[in-house]
Amino acid sequence: MNSCRRIVCTGDWSSGLNLLFSGVKTCRFLGTSPSLSRSQTTAAKQAPGSDTREKPRLRAMDLARKVQQEKTKTQAAVEPPLSGQQKRVMELKRFSQQLQNVHPNVMAKHLHRGVLYQDKDVVIINKPYGVPVRDDSGVTSISSVLPVLSKLMDGMKIRSNSQLLPCLGLEKETTGALLLVRSEEVVEHILNVNRNNQLQMKYWVVTVGVPVPSEGVIDIPIIEREVVGSQPHYKMALSPVFKMNDAGDGVTKVRANRQAQPAVTRYRVLDSSSGCSLVELQPLTGKK
Repeated sequence: MNSCRRIVCTGDWSSGLNLLFSGVKTCRFLGTSPSLSRSQTTAAKQAPGSDTREKPRLRAMDLARKVQQEKTKTQAAVEPPLSGQQKRVMELKRFSQQLQNVHPNVMAKHLHRGVLYQDKDVVIINKPYGVPVRDDSGVTSISSVLPVLSKLMDGMKIRSNSQLLPCLGLEKETTGALLLVRSEEVVEHILNVNRNNQLQMKYWVVTVGVPVPSEGVIDIPIIEREVVGSQPHYKMALSPVFKMNDAGDGVTKVRANRQAQPAVTRYRVLDSSSGCSLVELQPLTGKK
């Protein structure tokens, strides 16, 4: 009975051992075949004299820079060269943007060099383009540097009591003669003169095209409208009381907006060349 038991155990042991060996052989066979195939594939890919080093991958920053360079080359090839006047306009725009972010002392020195006229009552300076007269958010304004400018004009005296006050302002996008006064009494006097239409203000503008007729009066009401965008603000816009009819051969009168204000401007063409004109404008109603 014991021998039978041994035989059974022996049979089980030998069969288990056979299964173990067969499993090991199978694992070895299955494990070595992929490595052989990879080596054969690698050997097939590596031709004599070929470079086996991997090429460096292009980073996202390098790719963006390459795309930007190609775009710049394309634009340079398409866009025509700028004329002397266009280059001058671009330089003035860059200069005005720099002035908006300079230190107040630098702005005051620049305005001091641009003084056009001065006496005991008034000072007239050359206002740069793009610089606001009143305080604006995050931008150096002319009003904010007037204390420094008054000291510069008074020889930087420590005990100087002189002051400069803005009187008749100019828009941010307007450049030209800006009137400053030295006292509140002069401010009130000039404002009264302006209310009685005894003060003439003239603007010179450059237009694309030649106005026809070369002299006349523009009488179109204006209204303040909201401009939506990243920096919402209000801007004056035209509110005409006439519009072209459907046939395009005449005009028809429309209902006037109650919030519209009258705006009358006299114009006169001073000169014209190369499709542009120098036009003199004289506002008659005093609206902004």
